[in-house]
Amino acid sequence: MTFEQLQIGNYFRIPGISSGCVYRKASDSYCSLNTLLQPIRPETTVILLTSIEITRHFATKQEFLNSLRSSMN
Repeated sequence: MTFEQLQIGNYFRIPGISSGCVYRKASDSYCSLNTLLQPIRPETTVILLTSIEITRHFATKQEFLNSLRSSMN
């Protein structure tokens, strides 16, 4: 699948880049990674995440944030 084929708002990753790097399609020519917009070519190959993978991603992110809070107390 290519970036161009995604719907705006879809979560995806790029083959060959760490599976922890989850992107979101922000527009037809930009994606976001941790709220930072990055340009991307429409023909870039991407892997669309399933709802289970998205849920797992956010759970892992939340666990990390909780561990930071715990270490500060």
